[in-house]
Amino acid sequence: MELTYRYNQDSIEMSESIMETDIEFEIRVIAEHGKTGIKKIKKFFEEDRVYTDVLFYAYENYRYRVIVRKDYYVDFILALLKHHLIESAEWK
Repeated sequence: MELTYRYNQDSIEMSESIMETDIEFEIRVIAEHGKTGIKKIKKFFEEDRVYTDVLFYAYENYRYRVIVRKDYYVDFILALLKHHLIESAEWK
């Protein structure tokens, strides 16, 4: 099964690239509510016990490069959903 998600392009720009052991996301947060959400997600993953699960690289204008280990992909997508950065997620 594959996890798919949908997001509002007026709130966020997002792309993902599958690498050997990781998935890289390029994220640009546009909507004001998303700026708080992405900071909470970053803080959550930085404070958990697994240091290499999700790595954030922040750039100016609320742009982020996020590297997610494949075994934490679902956790990351659900965190985006929890903080309303994506609108839906479903298994297909």
